[in-house]
Amino acid sequence: MMVAMAVPTNTITTASYCAIAKVLRGRGRALLLSSLSPPSSVTICNNHNQNNNNNNNNNGRRPSPLTLSSFARGQSQWVPSLSLSFCTAAADTDAATVGSNTNKNEEEEEEEKKKKDPDIIIKEAAEMLDIRVGRVVKAWRHEEADSLYVEQVDVGEAEPRTICSGLVNFVPLHLLQDKKVVVLANLKPRNMRGVKSCGMLMAASDASHENVELLVPPEDSLPGERIWFGSEEEKENQPAAATPNQIQKRKIWELVQPHLKTDASCTAMLGLHVMRTSAGAVVSTSLKNANIS
Repeated sequence: MMVAMAVPTNTITTASYCAIAKVLRGRGRALLLSSLSPPSSVTICNNHNQNNNNNNNNNGRRPSPLTLSSFARGQSQWVPSLSLSFCTAAADTDAATVGSNTNKNEEEEEEEKKKKDPDIIIKEAAEMLDIRVGRVVKAWRHEEADSLYVEQVDVGEAEPRTICSGLVNFVPLHLLQDKKVVVLANLKPRNMRGVKSCGMLMAASDASHENVELLVPPEDSLPGERIWFGSEEEKENQPAAATPNQIQKRKIWELVQPHLKTDASCTAMLGLHVMRTSAGAVVSTSLKNANIS
């Protein structure tokens, strides 16, 4: 057998001889039946084959030892160059089928598992949102819409953002001035009665939508800081936020929003994950178990 290095005899328990090829490939060896080239021969011995041939109805499928040996021609005789012993799950297991299962990458299996977990799907979608601490620099009534305020909000950029919000019936204008707020910053701009709104102030509301309160970041939080969901340690693992076009096209906000609520202590949550800044959690002033939008 053509080899690049000496390989000791190995004993491996696995589902089929296909797994042997996988293991040796991981060691830098390309051992596949198709890679054997003359002058060489391969012998596969199954010690249980004869015992099982007359027992076709045996569903116990006891382990079946197999020995794979490769021989290379010497000057005057065939000499062993490699011998491997291992077990299959059953003597009549189809090697190709089992081999395809054993060749699955463990990382791919883990990713498939994650995709099936709704909590992980929602969490990863929420991480695409660019939610920031903001500070209202100036606010006034919209001239063309009775229910809207127009705010200039510092979100850590060169210029404050203009944002329209339908809070006239819920928040007195004077309470908006210089107020710390939570801003969803990567929505596509919208024209609201002649004013281009570039973001959204996030608020909690009860089921009847009669009571609405702006979410409140900690007093020590800084405008522009990106807000995340989870433990304090997860801040460093935040992925880059998606673009406004991606948020709209993939309907990220529509996927995440139904899972945003305050808990019994008025803390803003995504499922079991706390909405957090470096200075602490984001909260609602008094609304418990309320929706967030």
